Amino acid sequence: MRDLAAAVTAALARSILPSAIARGATAIRVAAVGDDGVITLEADGSPGAVLPILGRIEAQIRAAVPGVTAVRLAAADPGSPPAAGDLRGAAQRILDAEVNPSIAAHRGHVTAVSVGGGWVCIRLEGGCQGCSLAEVTVRQGIEPLLRARLPGMTGVADVTDHEAGTDPFFSPEKR
Repeated sequence: MRDLAAAVTAALARSILPSAIARGATAIRVAAVGDDGVITLEADGSPGAVLPILGRIEAQIRAAVPGVTAVRLAAADPGSPPAAGDLRGAAQRILDAEVNPSIAAHRGHVTAVSVGGGWVCIRLEGGCQGCSLAEVTVRQGIEPLLRARLPGMTGVADVTDHEAGTDPFFSPEKR
């Protein structure tokens, strides 16, 4: 078990951590190793930054460490989160009051579409859908704001279909 954890930790440092940090995580570490080769990771900083790339992280770890059978992401335990309806409503009120007025200048809008396990799933619309700076907006703007206002929240997951964006404020070519 200890050898498996050490090998995964080395793989994380070698090829995974830099891209996770670029997305808003500050650290990723092995939280648990199951007898069946299932690795549970914890992320500091923005756990929502790791969620969209968890499949790539698992593929890289499994390629580098053959004994790993699956990779899971542990949710941070911020205390007891409010009920799902309360959390989604509270998040939407914050978004409407503090985020949407700012991103409206870019023809954008953000909606809290669902919650689960303390995760707030958001969808970016208008000029934000497909914008090359959408990830920055989520990880450096929206998520820290919601974390500060909603202590029971685990993280933010962007569920936007950015490929379907027809009029992004900053197109990928401007990046």
